[in-house]
Amino acid sequence: MNAPDAPFPARRSARLSHSGQEAWIVADKVDEGWVLQIGGIDQSHVDLADPTRVVHEYLRRIANVLDAFRPVGEPVRVLHLGAGALTLPRYVQATRPGSPQTVVEIERELPTLVTGALPLPAGTQLDVVIGDARESLAEMAQARFDAIVLDVFSGEESPAHLATRDFYMEALPHLERDGLLVVNVGDDAGLRFAAGQARELEHAAAEHGLSGVWLLADSGLVSHLREGNLVLVAGGAVSSSKAEDWRSAWNAAGPHPAAVLDPMETADFVERVLGEA
Repeated sequence: MNAPDAPFPARRSARLSHSGQEAWIVADKVDEGWVLQIGGIDQSHVDLADPTRVVHEYLRRIANVLDAFRPVGEPVRVLHLGAGALTLPRYVQATRPGSPQTVVEIERELPTLVTGALPLPAGTQLDVVIGDARESLAEMAQARFDAIVLDVFSGEESPAHLATRDFYMEALPHLERDGLLVVNVGDDAGLRFAAGQARELEHAAAEHGLSGVWLLADSGLVSHLREGNLVLVAGGAVSSSKAEDWRSAWNAAGPHPAAVLDPMETADFVERVLGEA
């Protein structure tokens, strides 16, 4: 599991043209494996020896959601909006070999840096699209996916044109009827931005005749409105009765302490945070 002992290419950093920040791939001396840092902040973790080992808790919750909604090992078509170190595409290939995947990343240099330093698992079918998430999705026209994972939000610094009901309205039709839209929302204490995203996604889902939003997070974060990451889930898959069966699996899988809120509980959470329905 100790990936830092593996040979490493000379080029381990790149200046990102969109943000102007420096991206680095560095050895993780605590959790082993490798870390992608952007602007000096840890963004992603990769274990080359074991792609199923997911260190960041919000990514582990997303992986748990993807594990449950299709039979074990069945390939799924996944669109990743936001690349990071391609931790989740690696996980999907390891757990569902042969899954066709697409990643959209606005930083042109990032996928090249990541794949050059940290090769993808053998057999990975990954198309990389360089561009804005909303514009690129619109250009995909009739493309349909089993799951879309949106991982670009970081509180009030998030791209404003993505943090809207209109964008969710545009994204949901790109899902298969029993598909999933999974959204990671990082937020500051108080979680007002995250609650607002849950509300916008709920309204968009309702417009498409889907049930509301499920929410997965650390239970202490939900109770005390601490800084952290919330995972929001909507789509045809969780609009079926199967979602209640998956709930116990998501709770059991953690990371712990875990909270899994159904649509009514998520609506109550939003009202508690924002003080409105």
